[in-house]
Amino acid sequence: MSVKDLQFASDLRTVVTRLVKKLRKKSITGQQLSLTERSTLSLLLSSENGMLPSELASLEKITNQSMSQILSGFLEKGYIIRTGSETDKRKVIISITEKGKGIIMQVLSERDEWLNEALRETCTEEERELIKKALAPLTKLVDFE
Repeated sequence: MSVKDLQFASDLRTVVTRLVKKLRKKSITGQQLSLTERSTLSLLLSSENGMLPSELASLEKITNQSMSQILSGFLEKGYIIRTGSETDKRKVIISITEKGKGIIMQVLSERDEWLNEALRETCTEEERELIKKALAPLTKLVDFE
């Protein structure tokens, strides 16, 4: 691997990290939630049948106790509901409520609006087309294990 390749990788990491940090700051709604809380709501949003608290903790790479605290807060705010498992009465399934969906959709909308405006204000049409073409290879990077 050449020094140029490493520098390119470093530059890409830096710009992507800075963009992600900027996007986090550009959502007033999102600032009311921690990164783990936003991520947990997003996981629940994408889950059709809900998830077990232990599954959420595992995906978020946090302890079951920490996830339990997050879920208790969500329950108080009305973002989730807990339902007993039909197959195992000892288990509880966590599902997102309409209020929870609304919060996470608001966060995503605020970020998308900021990014759309930033693209319009800072990039030429050619640059926007270049970014569009870069989405496929960037997606490959995200999917790489």
